[in-house]
Amino acid sequence: MGAGHWGINHVKTFYELGALAGVVESNLSSHVELLKNFPGISLFSSLEEGLKKEANGVVIATPAHTHYALAEQAMLAGKDVLVEKPMTLSYSEAESLVEIAKKTGRILMVGHLLLYQPAIQKIKALLHAGAIGKVHSIHQERMKLGRVRSVENVLWSFGVHDIAVLLYLVGEEPSSININGQCMIQPTVEDDTHLHMSFANGMQAHLRMSWFWPLQKRSMVITGTEGFLVYEEDKQTVTLYRKGVTSDLQNWDSGEEVVYKGGTENPLKNECEHFLSCIKNRTIPLSDGMNGKEVVRILEQASTLLAKEERKDEQRVLQA
Repeated sequence: MGAGHWGINHVKTFYELGALAGVVESNLSSHVELLKNFPGISLFSSLEEGLKKEANGVVIATPAHTHYALAEQAMLAGKDVLVEKPMTLSYSEAESLVEIAKKTGRILMVGHLLLYQPAIQKIKALLHAGAIGKVHSIHQERMKLGRVRSVENVLWSFGVHDIAVLLYLVGEEPSSININGQCMIQPTVEDDTHLHMSFANGMQAHLRMSWFWPLQKRSMVITGTEGFLVYEEDKQTVTLYRKGVTSDLQNWDSGEEVVYKGGTENPLKNECEHFLSCIKNRTIPLSDGMNGKEVVRILEQASTLLAKEERKDEQRVLQA
């Protein structure tokens, strides 16, 4: 469902996997081009038409505000669903989709693409093995001069993937969150945000997001008692730094090692194959509805905090 900016990548991938039953695209002018690029596919103008086609699952790659209604409709029609991120635009809708999936016995999967990067799986394994000891903090940066949105802020646009990865690596929900942001281009849409989270085990996480930045930075630094892990997303490398500070405040350094170097991975293909496997074997997806729901919960809480800070700023201006 949806063959636009990102949906066309799903169309191409499932077509190449030989699993594409049809494409629902409301923009009829794009049908000619779709038939040209993907010969023999079935095309529909609405989900109602598409659901009549014999198929096991539905991929929803439409604007975020449509996700809830379309996912609900598909699951109630007996289809498993892969819905693009963010799963919904509110926690209550996300909760509702999870309940619908339970009641209907349908698979609900969310397109948290980074979870299907082999590098993230490598990091998860290293943390589980205690490669850097106890984790103190995780710092994530996602910044570039990007495509600015007029409704959703940079946290909702850029932060979804990183929050999903963070929850996957930590394995628990944050006990508290804090955020500050700045609106530079439009008066009510944050272009730059700093999200801070604390966890019950004492670990902290810090996420920096900006689409108004001259350089592209996509990285993660994990600090532990026995060293550091650094993930450079652009290079697809994970480096283990065996260094730190002793209890008597002396620096130590036992060298560094590139423990993972990728290059030809296609996380979208991995994600699509995982969805097909879950449909066939009736298994719970890595990025299931619960994962999607918790990501939306954090985004919603952070947005509420940002709105409160904006009101405080407005009051300060009025008082001045």
